[in-house]
Amino acid sequence: MDRPRPCVIIVGGGFAGLECARALAGVAVDIVLVDRQNHHCFQPLLYQVATAALSPADIAWPIRSILSRQDNLRVVMATVTSIDTTQQTLQADELTLHYDYLVLACGVTHAYFGHDEWSAAAPGLKTIENAREIRARFLSAFERAEIADDDAVRRKLLTFVVVGGGPTGVEMAGAMAEVAHETLKEDFRRIDPRMSRIILIEAGPRILPALPGNLSNYAKSVLQRMGVEVMEQTRVTNCTRDGVTLGDDKRIEASTIVWAAGVMASPAGQWIHAEHDRAGRIIVNPDLTVPDRPNVFVAGDLASVRGEQIPGIAPAAKQMGRYIGRVIAAKVKGQTRTDPFRYRHAGDLATIGRRAAVVKIGRIELTGFLAWLFWGVAHIYFLIGLRNRFVVAITWLWSWLTFRRGARLISADEQ
Repeated sequence: MDRPRPCVIIVGGGFAGLECARALAGVAVDIVLVDRQNHHCFQPLLYQVATAALSPADIAWPIRSILSRQDNLRVVMATVTSIDTTQQTLQADELTLHYDYLVLACGVTHAYFGHDEWSAAAPGLKTIENAREIRARFLSAFERAEIADDDAVRRKLLTFVVVGGGPTGVEMAGAMAEVAHETLKEDFRRIDPRMSRIILIEAGPRILPALPGNLSNYAKSVLQRMGVEVMEQTRVTNCTRDGVTLGDDKRIEASTIVWAAGVMASPAGQWIHAEHDRAGRIIVNPDLTVPDRPNVFVAGDLASVRGEQIPGIAPAAKQMGRYIGRVIAAKVKGQTRTDPFRYRHAGDLATIGRRAAVVKIGRIELTGFLAWLFWGVAHIYFLIGLRNRFVVAITWLWSWLTFRRGARLISADEQ
């Protein structure tokens, strides 16, 4: 009688989960990939959905379709609620699944530093639903300003605040400025969208802190030329639907606030009662296993590797996923893989509007239009599906030539 094949459960269909599943193609295991969504979302371009440059379908693809040719895998759309590492079972909605190897790659969500009540006023940007909500708030502000009679109300409606000066915040602020100052400049009769006020707030000493100071300063100067107000060393102390409070008493009235200031890991660490850091990331061994649980692996933004500082970006997640897949494949074959995970940093990228970006790859630093081209090619390359790559490339070319954005839709359920 043949023994049943080992079962590998992967929680999360992001970059790490997909790469782990692919690394196990052809291996004598049965894989179950569990995700509460039916699609993989290319998060680095969510800000373009939020600012009407791309539609959601341009940056997302059904997980089942991505992995449809992998015979040893099935996809389960469900929400994980608990994990029993003693019995090696996972509860996902009404399903109870048994595993031999478990891979947790369920990512992170927004962190409001103890002020979760701010989430309703300042949505973050981690899912397509977040992007659609922000897009609706952003575009609706212009529509409401067009029919407002009070100048103070108009000023508030046309004030937009982005909290957090990392890549997401910088890219979001730059895209908002482009929409307000170029795309919409001829679309309204009672208001001038070019009078909009876009504010980028960073609590640290400078925006893009992961990049060298000269690139950070370049990004700041480009944003300022685009009309973005950059406030560094400025802390948000309160956030409501009417605006933000800075420090003790300075108040900015605003209609739309976007949160890009921090992240918090999913509750997976609580599910398995594992040690985690202040951001909720599970502390793992150099081989990405959870201490005292050699058959439980953690990948992507959810993992905090002892002795290494690994950024929460797509290339890191993909490297982790591939590594875990190879480790599991070796174990199934009776081999012992002893080499620890080593992250290979490919570089840092951030775009600032349609003509400028900053790129650092090793000792190479690029700025301006050449950096923007490099950024665009890199992001198209990492998109999943030939159709998505083609559509995004054509959409970007059309937008670059015309300043137009074709996804400026406001649905009733998003308002």
